[in-house]
Amino acid sequence: MLQALVKELILRKKEFKNQTIETIYFGGGTPSLLSIAEIKLLLDTVYENYTVSADPEITLEANPDDLLKEKIYKLASTPINRLSIGIQSFFDDDLKEMNRAHSAKEAREVLSVATRHFDNITIDLIYGIPTMTDARWKENLQIAFDFDVHHISSYALTVEPKTALYAFIKKGKYPPIDEEKALAHFEILVEETQKEGFVHYEISNFGKPDYFSRHNTSYWLGKSYLGIGPSSHSYNGTHRSWNVANNSKYIKAIQENSLPQEVEELSKNDQFNEAIMTGLRTIWGVSLEDITIRFGLAYKNELLDNAKEFLDKGLLIIEILNNQEEKSALFGEVILPKIHYLSSGWARNDSFLKITKKGKFLSDGIASSLFKI
Repeated sequence: MLQALVKELILRKKEFKNQTIETIYFGGGTPSLLSIAEIKLLLDTVYENYTVSADPEITLEANPDDLLKEKIYKLASTPINRLSIGIQSFFDDDLKEMNRAHSAKEAREVLSVATRHFDNITIDLIYGIPTMTDARWKENLQIAFDFDVHHISSYALTVEPKTALYAFIKKGKYPPIDEEKALAHFEILVEETQKEGFVHYEISNFGKPDYFSRHNTSYWLGKSYLGIGPSSHSYNGTHRSWNVANNSKYIKAIQENSLPQEVEELSKNDQFNEAIMTGLRTIWGVSLEDITIRFGLAYKNELLDNAKEFLDKGLLIIEILNNQEEKSALFGEVILPKIHYLSSGWARNDSFLKITKKGKFLSDGIASSLFKI
């Protein structure tokens, strides 16, 4: 598998021939199982075949039970400069209900060591667990604050078919998901993180200034990305591709110098819908000037017509930025270092369609109502 990953990186280098790699992300599985030598091999392959920025963000995803002290020490000696740790909860009852392999003690021990060796750490926390009280959720957040992590990704508990939790709920052995509880937890999350100096820059993401995820933000701002490995996805603005989700088929194809992928050309409507979905999830919103430049005046006018209902209800707002200074304050170095929003350049008087605080929990539903069918 490792050799196949290396070879795919080499086979696909022409796709990024004229682009600079700004972020590298080891994720989508259990990359923390890789040895230090294997991580270095993959990074060396990237550097040998691609143009990489002088200060890339390099993230490794890991579960607490994968990060022994010795592993953290060794990772700190590599170019990896950001850890994404799947904590989920600091309480054993919650972890058992979510069928997580690690314990609350392991979660705390890992953060205790990791925060001494990595400045840039993000953790995942789950809210909306039926048995979790508001007080327990606040305590979860406070523990994260006490560890001084600078970024939190937090998601409502969802129940997937064919999982143990799904079966328990169906048999009446576990209470069903409560949307009102999830909303209450979300509101607590927004309020408590704000008190601690976090910026709610994307619906599920909260970061201190200078600690936003540059990698994930690139997705939301429509940048190209290259996914390596089985079932990974790639995007170049007009096309999306994905590798076969089968290890054996993936390795066999790569050994035969073939890319085991399917490619989908995104229609104009597809590209528009993605711009709306991703833009509305962020504090930057959707640039109406950018919509006009990319898709035409008719798309912008229809978008505004469809948005009127949500504007009237206070779920959406149009914010006008009149000068470069105002735009720099929103998009510039303090909030979002080294990422630029509009490839077409700033409009003199640009307007941004944005979700209000009232509408944030409903953002996906609002966005889908604005789609071009």
